[in-house]
Amino acid sequence: MGRIISLANQKGGVGKTTTAINLAASLASLGKKILLIDADPQANASSGLGIDIRKLEFTIYECLIDNVPPVQAILSTEVENLFVLPSHIDLVGAEIEMLNLDNRERVLQNLLVPLKSDYDYLLIDCSPSLGLITVNALTASDSVIIPVQCEYFALEGISKLLNTIKIIKSKLNPTLDIEGFLLTMYDNRLRLANQVYGEVKKHFAGMVFEAVITRNVRLSEAPSHGKPVLLYDAESKGSSNYMDLAKELIAKNAQ
Repeated sequence: MGRIISLANQKGGVGKTTTAINLAASLASLGKKILLIDADPQANASSGLGIDIRKLEFTIYECLIDNVPPVQAILSTEVENLFVLPSHIDLVGAEIEMLNLDNRERVLQNLLVPLKSDYDYLLIDCSPSLGLITVNALTASDSVIIPVQCEYFALEGISKLLNTIKIIKSKLNPTLDIEGFLLTMYDNRLRLANQVYGEVKKHFAGMVFEAVITRNVRLSEAPSHGKPVLLYDAESKGSSNYMDLAKELIAKNAQ
């Protein structure tokens, strides 16, 4: 049975979509069957995997709003074992359209639970907000990975997200766990980065992944080529960072 993991942080620019794409590709390269669900209207996880979002007949929007079965929207990618449920800018309007639905927080859960037996991991790239789609993602998930950027305002906003997770646990999804905090954009030459690293470790102790994502040019370049860094430059630091994270996640869930 597959595990559904959201990647969430309402603060933008923390490496969430980069992590979604590259963790998914790394897990797939290790022989796991992966579905990446793009739940962000910006659709960067879709385009970052080479999907031309202008030519799509069905996306997550049609699945949520028009009851299109997800299997009609899921696409294969250049990476063997990696599939994507793409997004579209239309998803911006979905939150308003879902307001009148019964059980509106569980629409995504109802879509994804039947797919759990088909994949080892289902990763949801959430939008940088705590709106209804993100609530849907957290309600559908077994756990959440929280990317934390090694910069000054890193810990600001985490308390909001943790509060949202607490509310969802108490009202909608009592089994939701924090899979781990992932430190991103780390540069060990910067004193500030080391301070943030220390703060996060101090606050969250054993909940922080050992794998750390360092600043890496190849990692930044890869999405513009529609590829995960694994295909763009497998020898890069960014590629090995995400491979470490994938191995750590697999080992953690094998316990």
